[in-house]
Amino acid sequence: MILALCAMIGSLTLEETYDHTFTLKLNRADVKTVHVAGTFNSWNNREYPLENKVGEWTRTVRLPAGNHQYKFVLNGTEWVTDPKAKSVDDGGGNMNSILAVLPPGYDAAASRGDGQITPSGLRHLQRAEFLNYDQGDLILKVRTRLGDVQKVLLQTGGKKVTMDRVAQDDLFETYKVRIPWNRKSPVDYVVELQDGKKTLRFGVDGLAEQDTKPFRLDPKTFKPFEVPNWVEDTVFYQIFPDRFENGDRTNDPEGTVAWGSKPTYWNWMGGDVAGVLKRQSHLKNLGVNGVYFNPIMTANSNHRYDPCDYFKVCPHFGTNEEFAKMTQTLHNAGIRVVLDQIYDHSGVKFAPFKDVLANQDKSAYKDYFFIRKFPVEVKPNQNYEGWFGTEWMPKLNLKNEKLKQYLLDSTGFWMSKAKLSGWRLDVANEVPEWFWREFRSYVKQKDPNAWIVGEVWTRANTWLGGDQWDASMNYPFRYACLDFIAKGTITPDQFVQRLTDLWNWYPSQVSRNQMNLLSSHDTPRFLTDAGGDRRKQKLAAFVQLTWPGAPSIYYGEEIGMEGGADPDNRRPMDWAKADAANDMLKHYQSLIRLRKSSEVIRKGAPFALPSTDHVAVYGVRYRGQVAVMAANRSDQPQEVTVSAQGQKGFISGQNGAQIRASSAGQISFIVPAWSGVALLPLGAKHLSPNSNHSQEKLQ
Repeated sequence: MILALCAMIGSLTLEETYDHTFTLKLNRADVKTVHVAGTFNSWNNREYPLENKVGEWTRTVRLPAGNHQYKFVLNGTEWVTDPKAKSVDDGGGNMNSILAVLPPGYDAAASRGDGQITPSGLRHLQRAEFLNYDQGDLILKVRTRLGDVQKVLLQTGGKKVTMDRVAQDDLFETYKVRIPWNRKSPVDYVVELQDGKKTLRFGVDGLAEQDTKPFRLDPKTFKPFEVPNWVEDTVFYQIFPDRFENGDRTNDPEGTVAWGSKPTYWNWMGGDVAGVLKRQSHLKNLGVNGVYFNPIMTANSNHRYDPCDYFKVCPHFGTNEEFAKMTQTLHNAGIRVVLDQIYDHSGVKFAPFKDVLANQDKSAYKDYFFIRKFPVEVKPNQNYEGWFGTEWMPKLNLKNEKLKQYLLDSTGFWMSKAKLSGWRLDVANEVPEWFWREFRSYVKQKDPNAWIVGEVWTRANTWLGGDQWDASMNYPFRYACLDFIAKGTITPDQFVQRLTDLWNWYPSQVSRNQMNLLSSHDTPRFLTDAGGDRRKQKLAAFVQLTWPGAPSIYYGEEIGMEGGADPDNRRPMDWAKADAANDMLKHYQSLIRLRKSSEVIRKGAPFALPSTDHVAVYGVRYRGQVAVMAANRSDQPQEVTVSAQGQKGFISGQNGAQIRASSAGQISFIVPAWSGVALLPLGAKHLSPNSNHSQEKLQ
């Protein structure tokens, strides 16, 4: 019979959201307003006001299942944690409160083998991330409650295939299976869940104890999630334009400080187009083949995240023509360019906002922004919406057709005028999803191979379903490396589990596109977070360059630059350290050569191997070949013995030494202290550590 719970399973096709009531008791006469802001509303300090009920402020909000971080905002400016909740470090040194929203049925403990399966934990949709086609295989995923079922199988074509448990978080675990598919014949399938004596089947009609109508995948209507395949072969280098190199002092703004001065929020140091071209050889010698530029458009600040003109390069960086020529020069040298752009907010010197300041409610542009009341003034506690509440960055009303078209036109303008390979989207989680769908369509029509990467600091499945972005900035990758390598707060097995969980969050081709970073303009530099221990950064770089994805090196990481929280993380490039004798630079060059030499690393799928007390071990598999990596976080050399994964032998990516598999199908090797060892399959193309980078040509 069909279970009564079938009605609940029907919700699996919708967003799973539940009511939660926030409360804050306050005995302060000076507090006039309280709002709640968090990861669930992009930290908007105005969206969710609480109601004052005799000293207790309260608000009910509908939230998706899972963990959320939040704070209360008093009087629009004072951010406080919830005294009733646990708090966690946000990764930038601030503490946020934690809220776990539990689906129905989670009040009772889950236990494998008890014959009880929690329906609200089940999820399978016929869209990414649950259904995917990649490298000739159909990949299907099913989510269940954590620790709830013993076995998940896929029944298709008269056969049952066991699905592997590949990822988990605090509430759920994910099962996955790959099956060959020629994309010519329809595929019918049913998910079977086994726990104790209970067997349930999950199909189109929901959850049943007997046969149910199978899901059907029709090749005529199926559209795979396609991403640019060049990204997985790319090592990016992030340039903060004002701080890379000053190559032309004639375009310096008034008051430009000396190179090497202490960075502040407002001082300029003169980095420009000429400086990038001057240091092009550094990029080539390092081996990167992509540059991600922070904003270069006209703006009021040195970071240029407050744009004033979306069609004009900041004159302190160069002219439109100079920028276009630079992108072509880099492209000719085998280096693609990805440009940062801001669609969430503008600066106060944006012409339409200046018109609002001049003409107030009579301005033809007043609907470009979210104005609460007139008159509009640029001051704290402003009466218009600003990014993160700041008065300097008024939020844009993208529902205004003229504004939306202006922004899209500016995107097309730069794609036609400069040699661009993609876009990095600032605070992209705070922009409406419908806009990203239109943006993707617009960009892909102009260049199907253009890369779209969004900024979000947490899990990004919402935007990575095939209709918005191609990838996201993989900050969770940074957090995992910090916890294992810099802080030593998790074990090697936990570290590899974290990384494989991140991989399995998304379709595999998306994970190969993820921007894997250790530092950025918004975080302290990894070396500083590691207490200045260069061994730790080298080990983190080893993981970054041997894990599938798109590594992104923040300018200066490769020479051992340090820097704390913004603005200290935006120090000018220390070119005195960019010397061939710099051991950090040589380390990065060697790792980039290693990565370029191995198609398995760049295009394969990672998996966990048994780690030791000190060494994190993982493999990467591609077309029957396997590479093995080991990262030793200890002061002593460590011996590692693992399965050879069916390979006859391996060759060291560092020194070319060969390791043959034993008769028992195992390999043993030594990992030096605070070092990584990469073993590539015998027969794979290999570049020696001292070989030169070949000249790359881009289409």
